[in-house]
Amino acid sequence: MKTQNTSDLHYQVCTRTVMDTTDPDIRFDENGVSNYVPDFAAFIEGLPSPDERKTDLERRIAQIKAEGMGKRYDCVLGLSGGVDSSYLAYLSKEWGLRPLVVHFDNGWNSELAVDNIERIVSHLGFELATHVMNWEEFRDLQRSYFLASVVDIEVPTDNLIFGALFRLAAKHKVRTILSGTNYATEWLMPPRWNYRKNDAVNIKAIQAKFGSRKLKELPILGVWNQGRYTLANGIRTFAPLDLIYYSKAGAKKLLMEELGWRDYGGKHYESVFTRFYQGYVLPKKFNIDKRRAHLSTLILNGEITRDEALAELQQPTYDEDLQAEDRAYLGKKLGFSEEEFDRILAADPVPHEVYGTDAVQRARYFKMVGTLSQLRRTLLGRKAA
Repeated sequence: MKTQNTSDLHYQVCTRTVMDTTDPDIRFDENGVSNYVPDFAAFIEGLPSPDERKTDLERRIAQIKAEGMGKRYDCVLGLSGGVDSSYLAYLSKEWGLRPLVVHFDNGWNSELAVDNIERIVSHLGFELATHVMNWEEFRDLQRSYFLASVVDIEVPTDNLIFGALFRLAAKHKVRTILSGTNYATEWLMPPRWNYRKNDAVNIKAIQAKFGSRKLKELPILGVWNQGRYTLANGIRTFAPLDLIYYSKAGAKKLLMEELGWRDYGGKHYESVFTRFYQGYVLPKKFNIDKRRAHLSTLILNGEITRDEALAELQQPTYDEDLQAEDRAYLGKKLGFSEEEFDRILAADPVPHEVYGTDAVQRARYFKMVGTLSQLRRTLLGRKAA
């Protein structure tokens, strides 16, 4: 595919998806087709066959059940109340798994999210554990991310969710964390539209520069302690939705009919904070409309047409009156004056890397893992001989 860099060219939209030059790394061929189209085709071609994925899924489920024998739970599942995690909870019941269902309460749940979670665990008969964050620490960390002016102010939530899940898995001696991540709805996301979620160095550096308190209770997850959970406790994440045919529309229909689940109107809008971040902060401050990536993935996956996606993009990210309400609510809850919040939202973006990264730690960790793997292969070879 002949491509060209578009950093110095006029505005352009992919003729097959709805990705455009708001992604600074996008490239187009002579027909206006972006690099994401052949990249997705190559990704799909590299996947195991449906029969192989089915076999792998059955093997993994059997393994989870075997490892969970004699234990109260055989896996841990984070439940936000959104489509992906809710459908995964439904499937877990169908597969005969016994998950500890965990909800992460960071103070921003919508009433609809809480209602959906209650309906799901009630219908499925699962036990729910709600992990409540230390609000003062968490609020201070979120304030720091706003003040840092970085693009991914969801890092604290996403990092701490998995930190809490790994802690609970270790506590209950469970070796599998079920994840609702999937390529069917999440394959496409430009690298510069978000940031790595487990860079604990970046998190702590931002807090050290802008925060007003030390983080003592939050379960921050970095490469080393995640590695410890993996190597010492044998805990792994497993994304079953990648091993089945997953239709977002079909999942919604089933959840509504079977569990009384109600839709939020946007991907991850079950959180008031995420709704404001994706629907207001990203478009206005960073010129990023994540709907383009989400809709383009659905186009590539054959679930919607490009015309349907373009029509949705003509609509506001969400109700504009609610945007104003959310802006006032978030500013007040985070402890910013109206003027201060205005300045923060208008400030120039700053790359995450400016504050420091875990690049050195990651290099050391993966070098150690490589050394251990080589040692293991050597020992196994000697044993076989």
